[in-house]
Amino acid sequence: MAPEVAAVERTELLTHLRRGTLEYCLLATLRGAPAYGQELARSLGGGTLIDSEGTLYPLLARLRRRGWVETFWRDSPHGPPRRYYSLTLDGHRAVETFTEVWGPFAAAVTRCLEGDPR
Repeated sequence: MAPEVAAVERTELLTHLRRGTLEYCLLATLRGAPAYGQELARSLGGGTLIDSEGTLYPLLARLRRRGWVETFWRDSPHGPPRRYYSLTLDGHRAVETFTEVWGPFAAAVTRCLEGDPR
């Protein structure tokens, strides 16, 4: 397979995997404490889960409309106030449900990839 074809397939695969899991990774990140956008981008960064803040903010808006996150403003010692995001009760429930479903699903995928689909 040509290197450029492999790169396109890898990019498409990452896009599909992110589409189904990124919002739950974001919710899981917020379980510990509220955070502002740049903190979340750093936590999820590195190019595997999120590749830019341009992906993050539309996702946060969608989660807010769904009622899974809420926002508040907090003064910053380094500039203008920052918008913080925190989980709602429904957001906690959503990430708990995902966690319950993800474990068996990930285990089944791993078994298939290791040649033991049982």
